[in-house]
Amino acid sequence: MCGAVIIAVFLLGLICPGVIWSMEITLGVVTKPGAAQNVCAEKFRELVEARLPHKVRIYDSGSLGTEAEILKKIQAGNIHMGVITSGPFDRFVPGAKVIDYPYLFGNYEQVDRVLEGPMGQKLLRMLEKAGFKGLAFSENGFRHLTNSRRPVHGVEDVAGLKIRVMESDLHRELWRLFGADPVSIGDLKKLVAGLQSKEIDGQENPLSAIWFDDFYRGQRYLSLTGHVYSSHIGVAGLKWFKGLPQKDQKAIVQCMEQAARYQRRWSRDNEAGFLEKIKAAGLIVDEKPDIASFRKKAYMIQGLEIFRAKEVRQLLREFQKASAGAGRK
Repeated sequence: MCGAVIIAVFLLGLICPGVIWSMEITLGVVTKPGAAQNVCAEKFRELVEARLPHKVRIYDSGSLGTEAEILKKIQAGNIHMGVITSGPFDRFVPGAKVIDYPYLFGNYEQVDRVLEGPMGQKLLRMLEKAGFKGLAFSENGFRHLTNSRRPVHGVEDVAGLKIRVMESDLHRELWRLFGADPVSIGDLKKLVAGLQSKEIDGQENPLSAIWFDDFYRGQRYLSLTGHVYSSHIGVAGLKWFKGLPQKDQKAIVQCMEQAARYQRRWSRDNEAGFLEKIKAAGLIVDEKPDIASFRKKAYMIQGLEIFRAKEVRQLLREFQKASAGAGRK
């Protein structure tokens, strides 16, 4: 339906050159207004509507389903775009998991050099294999662990905890290595309910998500493990995107790149404030857990089945080399 509308309006423009071509661009996120993905989506809307005759309609708060379900809707052409956490992409493009490789990045400067450089662009192009046009990287930030049962200082303290993870093969396998019982839940409201009812012991997310999405509720302990840098990827349906006029394609890419940079700055500027709010909510925070113990376990993930495909292992080596070249603090 979306493609038919584009073609019809395009043909009208040929017949009546004075007609201004406009459309409603639909964009899905799972988070609620104020959260990290929404900040990027709302800035993108502002930029597009200032530059193009189109309107952007944001479907937020999981109204279109989980992130994996939103990606399927984009593939099918039912919606145009999304700002989606990087983790679920590995269900569609196996190589995408390398961006979530544990402890790949040590700081935000390193993140920016790699993801805005050749390797980031290579990964965005890879998404075309699954029918997505990768546009830009915004971010969740570095992921940390909360739980309701006990303090977690070293990886041995994770043993037996039932931890919610994203709809991602990498994240499930990582938490198995850490000794947890990982359970994938894409519905964020269901996750919060599970944390409050103690059906789930804990979850792992960046500080902004822990605060804005109420993942601190029902939790007692927070450990700043920083085990994975978590990106968002702004994507469009490839078929829809290629059907747009060249000037619109260029503008949409530029608007998402600008929105992503704006959102990353917002995320980093507010990170310390999110931590203070989480502390004020009553969580006990271990700000210096035994990262070495987590790194040691995480290193074993590259020997698992999910990294045995030749092309995935090669891509991982390329990202590791790029990350090392970008430097660590």
